[in-house]
Amino acid sequence: MNASQVAEILALPLQERIRLVELIWDSVAAMPLAHELSPEVQADLLERLRVDEAEPDAAGYSWDDVKQRLRDGTWRSV
Repeated sequence: MNASQVAEILALPLQERIRLVELIWDSVAAMPLAHELSPEVQADLLERLRVDEAEPDAAGYSWDDVKQRLRDGTWRSV
């Protein structure tokens, strides 16, 4: 894609640009994964999901808490 094509896209009305993004996103989502998850990663994700479903209110942060910590600069990785 060259600069004039990008400029042409950016000149489109907002609704048309949003529709273009939706079309591109749908085409990306329809593609098969480039890398399949290893059995170990799949097992880990399934275990995390099982724990979360068994105790949904246990560990973790609410989305509002995460956003506030990011805004305040107080978010810290463990």
